[in-house]
Amino acid sequence: MEPFLRKRLTFLSFFWDKIWPVGAPDDGIPGLPDPEASAEPEPPAAEPRSSPEPAQLFRALYDFTARCAEELSVSRGDRLYGLKEEGDYIFARRLSDPPSAGLVPITHLAKATPETLSDQPWFFSGIGRARAQQMLLSPANAPGAFLVRPSESSRGDYSLSVRAQAGVRHYRISTEADGLYLQKGRLFPSLEDLLTYYKANWKLIHSPLLQPCVPQQPPPQDEWERPRSEFALQRKLGEGYFGEVWEGLWLGSTPVAVKVIKSAYMQLADLAKEIQTLKSLRHERLIRLHAVCSAGKPVYIVTELMRKGNLQAFLGSPEGQALGPPLLLSFACQVAEGMSYLEERRIVHRDLAARNVLVGDDLACKVADFGLARLLKEDVYSPSSGSKIPVKWTAPEAANYRVYSQKSDVWSFGVLLYEVFTYGQCPYEGLSNHETLQQVTRGYRLPRPASCPAEVYGLMLECWRSGPEERPAFAALREELSAARRRLHPALT
Repeated sequence: MEPFLRKRLTFLSFFWDKIWPVGAPDDGIPGLPDPEASAEPEPPAAEPRSSPEPAQLFRALYDFTARCAEELSVSRGDRLYGLKEEGDYIFARRLSDPPSAGLVPITHLAKATPETLSDQPWFFSGIGRARAQQMLLSPANAPGAFLVRPSESSRGDYSLSVRAQAGVRHYRISTEADGLYLQKGRLFPSLEDLLTYYKANWKLIHSPLLQPCVPQQPPPQDEWERPRSEFALQRKLGEGYFGEVWEGLWLGSTPVAVKVIKSAYMQLADLAKEIQTLKSLRHERLIRLHAVCSAGKPVYIVTELMRKGNLQAFLGSPEGQALGPPLLLSFACQVAEGMSYLEERRIVHRDLAARNVLVGDDLACKVADFGLARLLKEDVYSPSSGSKIPVKWTAPEAANYRVYSQKSDVWSFGVLLYEVFTYGQCPYEGLSNHETLQQVTRGYRLPRPASCPAEVYGLMLECWRSGPEERPAFAALREELSAARRRLHPALT
């Protein structure tokens, strides 16, 4: 066969020299490369004709039966190196057993990648030695679990990592032009063939290959959790006990409000639980949560944007100052609706005030920051830290003994009513926190604002009863305020 091919295809003499070296027997089977030879193939000898293109890997699309000695029989799925294109044929060397070379019609072949690895359960791309070790030692894997990964230290090579009884063993799989090997002298056309061999002959590497590594399941993706990169902060809206509030854009188009949490002041261990509570709350009078960014710092809490800002600032603005008692009473009713919903779900706000109620373009009011106060560190949210605790909005039992309840929220709601009907005026103006707490404990109560109806002021006084159990529930306050609105302003109902 060798003389026939050398005579008919003289321009491939350099390939014949590699396949049939001088003195090699003419048995029609290419010899394996010297196991001690370099992994890089030697360049072809210079010839008067143009150099051939680099070898291309092909896959047989159809069965083909050789019709003469120059042709090569192939089966569908065979992998071949195409050495030279000759008209409608490709002179190729088959990689699978038995290895041989010859002409194959080009219509029967398709270009292939060196290895189709992505679908193999044992192949893990993009991981290193440490990650492979961590995965194999996880409870899901037992001794005999294995994986193949790209080598970290030798580009183009692979590593075989196997879990043994005492740990994880790693083996280098080297790549050569004609195949791959784990041990010199044992060359394989593909990783799959190499693994098949060592599964049957595992004693050669002292590590049984029993089953592919079971990947660690990633935690389920939280639909609320979004990458911080999706949000662009544009304009600072304010700053409070919990952090800064910014107007921003989500994915470049949706206006949102972003609360950037001050992690130094927060009990971050409880933040995830509190965020879960926020996700479960749905009411038209509560600010709507859009997303959270809780992986890393700072934590973002992303909500709908209320363009008129917080109720306290809005009431003090020229637009707010121009509003009459009917709209002020509407604000009170809306806040009572939102707090009644929280009351039904046994959620304690702890920081109810006009600054934590937001106003939209349509003068809709929504309660914000519900529950976040419980996350503040005790040394920040306490009477001993001066102005940090909102003493003027806090019920005496909460300010003195840290006893927070839905009834302490009712006290705060009474103060919020005072803010509403004084157009955002600070309660207990002129008194310090300490003086305020002293006066309230002695029985002092805020006076009736000039614009406040007498029956609404009566509800304020009910909210400020000394005994928490004597204060009304938010459900009752909602009904009383709605009834007062219907009586005082029937045209608006």
